[in-house]
Amino acid sequence: MSTAGVLTLGAYDQPVPILAAEAGSNFLEQELSVVVLLAVAAAMAIIVKRIKVPYTVALVLVGLAFAFFPNFVDLDFSPELILGLLIPPLLFEATLHLPWPKLKADLFPVLFFALGGTMLGTFAVGYIVWALVGVPWLAAVAFGALISATDPVAVIAFFKSLGVTKRLSVLVEGESLFNDAVAFVAFGLAVDAATPGESFGIGNAISNFLIVGGGGLAVGVVLGGFVSQVVLARVDDALIETTTSLALAYGSFLVAEEFGLIIGVDDLHFSGILAVVAAGLMVGTYGLRNTSPTTRITLEYFWEVLAFLVNSLVFLVIGLKINLREIDIAENALNVLIAIGAILVTRFVIVYGFGAIHGKLQPSRRVPMAFKHVMYWGGLRGAISLALALLLEESDFAPEVVDTLLVMTFGVVLFTLLVQGTTISGLIAKLGLSGQEANQRHQQEIQARIYSRRAGAAEIKRLGDEGVLFASMSNAMQATYDQDVSAARTELSEHFGTHPELEVAMLLQARRDALVAEQSAIGEMVRSGFVSTDVGHHLAVEINNRVAALELIEERWEANIAPPGKLDNS
Repeated sequence: MSTAGVLTLGAYDQPVPILAAEAGSNFLEQELSVVVLLAVAAAMAIIVKRIKVPYTVALVLVGLAFAFFPNFVDLDFSPELILGLLIPPLLFEATLHLPWPKLKADLFPVLFFALGGTMLGTFAVGYIVWALVGVPWLAAVAFGALISATDPVAVIAFFKSLGVTKRLSVLVEGESLFNDAVAFVAFGLAVDAATPGESFGIGNAISNFLIVGGGGLAVGVVLGGFVSQVVLARVDDALIETTTSLALAYGSFLVAEEFGLIIGVDDLHFSGILAVVAAGLMVGTYGLRNTSPTTRITLEYFWEVLAFLVNSLVFLVIGLKINLREIDIAENALNVLIAIGAILVTRFVIVYGFGAIHGKLQPSRRVPMAFKHVMYWGGLRGAISLALALLLEESDFAPEVVDTLLVMTFGVVLFTLLVQGTTISGLIAKLGLSGQEANQRHQQEIQARIYSRRAGAAEIKRLGDEGVLFASMSNAMQATYDQDVSAARTELSEHFGTHPELEVAMLLQARRDALVAEQSAIGEMVRSGFVSTDVGHHLAVEINNRVAALELIEERWEANIAPPGKLDNS
């Protein structure tokens, strides 16, 4: 089966420039540029704590300012670099904390918006641009594809700082993570169809999407499952497991993109993005459960730091790539406004139209109207749209057409980040959807403090009992720890009094953890031969039923704590 039209990092048979510096620059100048960018990222992180500006927006503005100082940063990030080096770790880190049970519960609406919505947006935006801007049809479709997929990097970065409800986060992040496969395939088909002798076919597009998407998911599941069940489950070494997880993030992307090269089949490529998403879900769902608490903390800290660094570079690069000095804003203003209007209109139809259809098909999991408002205005575009637009420079479209599409892409990206990105927090607060994650985080901080203080007190007691410490020293230090634990318990009780829903959430999570422990115990008994396979299967089915009942309780509880008058209107 042919897979012509599938976009990959090597789709245009040209060398892949990983980090191309300007002519004459040496390694030290490039290294200095990277140091400058990281220093700017750290400085902006400090500044935004004092001013009411989203961190990512501040980075984009700084990147835009760098365009007026061309000798200040001597780096040119290629689109292949953005897609192949910066995007995978961000997607992997995001899916590590995307709970599969909650994603599974809303998988239908996520895929409904991601697949159907992106296809509708691709052709609707393409038609508007073709009719009003006057670019060729295939170029308009390519633009519609690259601009219709909401960018997971931009969306996740904003949502992490806003403390939105978990279901809303799953819906928006899930759609953003999955809709890129559709956009990539449609973009690749449109670009390749512009080559003399090629054509654009719907049947070919559907078959390519099934191959590219299904293959990418399969690669991610296999590699992620192997790392989760073999490495993370059997190697209790934080350094090895952390390194393996990093190799998995990049390896799943590369294996999927170059699968044809690996097995010797020309032009066979899978979705690297979906491979990373699937691998991250496998590790987050199964792998982290198999590691020791110390290793898990190390893994989470590592990915948090890496995500911060890469995320900072991504948004600085967006600003650097949109070179305002080289854009005639007055000449292209109308085209940019047309593009912005096209994405706003089509996003409105997708969110509210598809949302209404989904509500009829699955009324028990309908998307609340308040969620739809956030999904509409939170449809940000960022690094992926920018990288795909830059790939147009390697296509067969006329240079003037490519320039027009690039300027429109820059305009849409800037609008979504600088306008929608700066107002989405106010919308979320007005709808009463913010702050729940912050309250839960504060609860976890108090609980962690209690746990750590108790562990410290136990160690001091042991040292006193063994004679390493004098009894008076041991007793005094234990008394201090006991005071800290008592104060933390009082604070936790007051916090639960203010936010009673957190106590119920903690109880439900504890019950889920207990059921997972029971499942692991039964599996261990079957493997050791303590019980037969039939008995183990019977007990496993019984526990699965209890898990299903618990999920039903969680769904009803989440529905009951929704803000009155806001989440119950579909």
